[in-house]
Amino acid sequence: MRHVFLCSCHAGVFIAGYESLKKNEILHLMLPPRLSVKENQGLFPERDFKVSHGGFSDRAILELKHVPDTRLLVTSGLPGCYLRLWHITEDSDVIKAVSTISVQEKAGDLWPRLAVFSMVPRVLHGVQLSSLQVVDLESWKTTYSSGVTDSEELSNLQVLDGDTFAFCCTSGRLGLVDTRQPWAPLENPSPSPGSGGQRWCAEVKDRGQGPGPCFSSLCTDGQLCLLDARDLFHPVSSVQCPVTTPSPDPELLRVTWAPGLDNCLAVSGFDGTVQVYDVTSWEGMGSQVKPLFTHRGHIFLDESKGDTAPLVTTHTWHPCKPRTLLSSASDASLHVWDWVDPRPSC
Repeated sequence: MRHVFLCSCHAGVFIAGYESLKKNEILHLMLPPRLSVKENQGLFPERDFKVSHGGFSDRAILELKHVPDTRLLVTSGLPGCYLRLWHITEDSDVIKAVSTISVQEKAGDLWPRLAVFSMVPRVLHGVQLSSLQVVDLESWKTTYSSGVTDSEELSNLQVLDGDTFAFCCTSGRLGLVDTRQPWAPLENPSPSPGSGGQRWCAEVKDRGQGPGPCFSSLCTDGQLCLLDARDLFHPVSSVQCPVTTPSPDPELLRVTWAPGLDNCLAVSGFDGTVQVYDVTSWEGMGSQVKPLFTHRGHIFLDESKGDTAPLVTTHTWHPCKPRTLLSSASDASLHVWDWVDPRPSC
């Protein structure tokens, strides 16, 4: 059993398993008290997650998003190319499927990538650039669509604010889209379109008062690029992560910026580890880099059994605690862990 999850400071952790031939659980876990507070307020005797709500899906759930400030979840998966909307009931412990959102593609082994807008509940979804749409969850109307015939397959989507989102294609093509304007994304050319079966994923970090958002783009061979959104044609740096083999499952490849730290990111999807990096020392192209910290807990958990080491399926940063992450693996383990910067403090 593999798991994906989404963490929210107030809503807890949402977990969904995916297997092709079985029913898959969706669970809403409440965070232990020590993870729910923003500051260290002493010792808490309770260290376990508690199941608050649960449900079952007859489909493989490959992506799950919580719609902020609502009791709604949106999932995407296989078989069937559509999205499913779930409701977390108030008067019971059930997570119940309430409706579906159709998409343009109807067949094949592709599934819609999705992201959610928080100000007004809307879902951004698409399998290819040609099928990108934004659906209002109150009116069920399509409020934006790409309107192009571009068949580039999407890897992931990310909402940046109430009007802007970013996309990454499996080829490594990146773009920023303003939904207030007709389709005219600020984008880069694909780094290596169709080359050797390599696939890419990406995440954007909003620099707040800084010069603008920054892309981190990760390839299945361990290549990691940083790009300034003002010039997506010329990467700021391109480095090689120390991976022994390419990612065995490109769908699990993940790179994430730390929300509470200026220059740190984490990568996973190559093996049973999660690696944390500081990007401030990266310069030029093609250099080898070493992680500041490597979480090996999922590997250690399984070594005594003599089985094949599990593969990390996803990770996410705690939204309030800067050095706390959550990660899950193919053996259905869920870890919450802190990392320590080995460098001496100034």
